[in-house]
Amino acid sequence: MAERLDRERVVRAALALLDEVGLDGLTLRRLAQDLGVKAPALYWHFASKADLLHEMAATMLRDLVDGEAWDEATLAGSPWQDCVRDSATNLRRMLLAHRDGARVFSGTLVTDEALRDAVEVPLGILTSAGFAPDDAARAWGTVLSFVLGFVVEEQAVGGAGADGARGFDERFGFGADVIVAGLAARLR
Repeated sequence: MAERLDRERVVRAALALLDEVGLDGLTLRRLAQDLGVKAPALYWHFASKADLLHEMAATMLRDLVDGEAWDEATLAGSPWQDCVRDSATNLRRMLLAHRDGARVFSGTLVTDEALRDAVEVPLGILTSAGFAPDDAARAWGTVLSFVLGFVVEEQAVGGAGADGARGFDERFGFGADVIVAGLAARLR
């Protein structure tokens, strides 16, 4: 008996295919082939490839939020500076976990209410530190934009081995520190 086709199965298969062929090779026809169905069967679950990409991004973020790396108690128990650095690092790891992960995530709409709630923790930490709510939201947006842009570049050049990865780690840490220092200056 064939396995039932549902949104979760389609998204997980799409993420596996993404890791295999990259974003440019990810087509609904190829995905349908991997799932053993005809392409029109996928349109029952997703209106378009863009709709599928939105859900892939949401699933990536949901996996991060549900995992140990995004432990709310740990984030909430940290100074705001550590929260910003740790959030950036965890977002980077999430994006690097999938080939072209940053490209999938860029420009997508994450509409899952539970995922929006996860952002409340870092925003709450920033407002508790003295940032106005609008500034906390802008700070979070800046962190996300930095991480996305950085990882798009990192994935485009392929990491270039252990030495290259170490160089990216150092550059990423420097960039996160610059954001923290800028936010600290703004908070004063």
